[in-house]
Parts: sequence; structure tokens; C-alpha cells
Amino acid sequence: MNLVLPKLAVRAASDVAWRSVALQGWGRLGSAPCQAARPERLREAAAALAAQNGRNIIAHGAGRSYGDAALNGGGAALLTGRLDRMLGFDAASGVLVAEPGVTIADVIRVFLPQGFLLPTPPGTAFATLGGAVANDVHGKNQHGAGCFGDHVEWLELMLADGRTRRVSPTQDPVTFQATIGGIGLTGVVTALAVRLLRVPSNAMRVRRQRIGGLDEYLDAFRAARDATWSVGWVDALAGGAALGRGILETAEHAAGSVAVPAEASRRMPFDAPGFLLNPLSVRAFNAAYWRRVPAGGEERVVHANRFLFPLDGIGGWNRLYGWSGFHQFQCLLPEAEAPRGLRRLLETVGEAGAASFLAVLKWMGREGRGMLSFAQGQAIPGFTLALDIPARPCSRALLLRLERVTRDHGGRIYLAKDSALSPQGMVEMYPRLGAFQEVRARLDPAGRFSSDMSRRLGLG
Repeated sequence: MNLVLPKLAVRAASDVAWRSVALQGWGRLGSAPCQAARPERLREAAAALAAQNGRNIIAHGAGRSYGDAALNGGGAALLTGRLDRMLGFDAASGVLVAEPGVTIADVIRVFLPQGFLLPTPPGTAFATLGGAVANDVHGKNQHGAGCFGDHVEWLELMLADGRTRRVSPTQDPVTFQATIGGIGLTGVVTALAVRLLRVPSNAMRVRRQRIGGLDEYLDAFRAARDATWSVGWVDALAGGAALGRGILETAEHAAGSVAVPAEASRRMPFDAPGFLLNPLSVRAFNAAYWRRVPAGGEERVVHANRFLFPLDGIGGWNRLYGWSGFHQFQCLLPEAEAPRGLRRLLETVGEAGAASFLAVLKWMGREGRGMLSFAQGQAIPGFTLALDIPARPCSRALLLRLERVTRDHGGRIYLAKDSALSPQGMVEMYPRLGAFQEVRARLDPAGRFSSDMSRRLGLG
């Protein structure tokens, strides 16, 4: 039976207006003033690109990249949120064709009730499909399903000269590989085809177990390799024998349906005071959170959104870190180096007293398609650790220490989360960077697609 797409409202075409805005990443680390246009049709996007007369520009979706990947201070931004139409769906193959501003939440709302899910959703449903391509996002099933780009059939890419080109693994595969994970620097994705995952219902059976320390954690992940979904919360401030303790969650799709949770049922109404997040308060919270799970573990059936996007239920949760914002650091370490590297990372955070209550551990096992995909090279298979670090005067120095540990253990840092990686670290961690820059120079010789991140990392 063919699935019916919802009828989308037809908006009147109009000239694209440019206005001065100050954009932020999800980490809220200051703002980037720029000129921005919000096209509602692809022809308006092309007109906006041409109207800049050589000025550098970057596509900006939902603003869910934590750092500066989609910011362009002093330049221009093409806001793609209104390019949000679902253009077609083939029920037999599960292939959805959509514009870049369609969000993961949009896809889930329409297709999960009909037995389809995005194959590898990241930690938030508010990201756009265009952003998922630009960052080659991954989810809690990366070890089996790979990254978002593994499920993309083709892309329509608007180049710097305004022409649009279709690229795929077989049609201009080099440009396709440069665009998957290419942080928006090859062009503007104007449409994409992605193959959805068939699921039996909207429910997942989730098993939670309390983990006492890092070695036990890594063993538990290895024992859970056959699980479809797996993710671990880590108490980043625990020390001694408890270093690396946490809660491991594994999940499988379940039969039957459950109630759809309310969207953003709780909201953070103001910026939390800076003193609220300190080592003492976060240590107490982490200890209580760890003990919430019984020693023998627990199992429950929940809506997929509850497991996949737990923080989406708290509107504006990034305000928990106060007006100064926060950095997110996420690295991937090769499996052989993970025991030593993860231990040193957690020790470094503990020594600095960095009050991270959101620390996430995942197992990754499939190499991504993109030249700049996070899941690449000798770091796969391996373990990825994500840490939230409140922005403080000493935070940059801590991030440089974490980068050094990551480099020493053959790992790499995730660009979608990054705000502090050094140009030297970029070259060392991403060995296909040279090939990416060659493709970028061919597609965009004037360097019109540019961002704060690309300039910070010296990408040309």
C-alpha cells in the first residue's frame, strides 16, 4: 500500500529579502553577525546566491551544530528552514525525497505511524536533513547502521555558480563523497533522497543497566554488539575505582504501539545562573542519577522518541549552562586505544573540575562515506565520548588538552560539535582533508562557500 504524504501549504513566491542577524550555534558561544536570506523556493535560493556578488556564504539549517560550522560572521547565511517540502515517497523501497529544511521530527511525525524511521537519527530530532548530510550524523545504532550518508541515494547540489548538479555514489561519486560530511563547503543541498528504515511500531524495548567503571563499561558494550541500539551515560566526575561508571542502555524495536510523548513538555524558561553548575552540584546530581537504575537493571517499553531524543523533551535545555554557553567535545578513539585514551580523557576532565553532567559513550563500527566523515579511517571501529563543558575562562585550555589526548591515541574530533579544534589537529585527524580541498577548489575556486569553522581550521 502506498503511503500518502501530507498536503503541504503553497506559499506565494516573493523576492528574497536580506537582513542583518546574529546567529548562534547550539552551544551559544557568542554570536556571528551576518546578512541572512530565508528563501521559500529553490529559485529564490539561486537568486540569493547570485545576489551576493561574490560575498562568502554558508547554508544554515536549524542551528543545531554546537559550534561554528554553520556560522559566517561578517559574511552571509542562506537560511534553509523554509525549504521544507517532502517531494515524494516510494513505499516499496522506503526512499523519501525531500528538501533540506525538512527536520528529522517532520519525518518521524509523518512516517513513524506508518512503519518507517530514519535509519540513523542523531541525538536531536530538531536537526534538518540538510544538516544531517553536511555533518554525516550518526546515532545510537552506528555500529550496525552506519552514518546518515550511508543511506543517501542521491543529492541535488547547488554550486557556487548557481548551477545544480545531481550527485550520488555512482554519479559524480567524488563530489558526493566530499559533500557527505563536508560541513556545507561544496555547495547548498537543495534536495536529497534517503532510504528509510522499516520498523514494526513506534515502540522500543529498552534495557538499562548500571555500570561500575570504565573497564566494565567497555566489556558491556562489547557484549552488546548484537543490540540494534546502544548508548551509555557516563559520570564524568567520578574518580578512583568508579572512574567511567554510568548507565548503559540497549534497545530493540518492539511490537505494538505506545502513546506519543508530548513535545517539549518541559522548558528551561531562563538562563541558569553560572554558579549552579559547579563540581559539587554536578557530582551530587550524577551520583543520584546513577543510582536511579536498580543494581539488577530494568527494562521498559517506551516510544522511540523517548529513547532516541531524550533531551528534546526539555525545550531550550542549552540554557542550563547560562548566558555564557558551553562547548561540546566529542572524539572517536580506535578500539585498541580506547581503554587508555578514555581513561585519560576522563581523568583530564576530573582534574579540571569541568562540571559535565552530559557525557555520552557510544560504540561505532562502520566507516562513513564522506571524506570528512567523523567515522573514518583507523578510528573505526572504536568508541566515541561526548562531553559538555561550560564556557569558562579556562575552558579553551581544557579543550586543547583533550585534543592532545585524542591525537596521542589516534583519534579524531567531531566537527558538528567542535568549537576549538586546531588547524594542526584537523590535518592530523582527517587524512582525506587534502582530497576534500582539491574537490572544493574545483567546485568553488573563489571560495564562496565559507564559514567561521572553515576559516578557523584553515580549510581555504
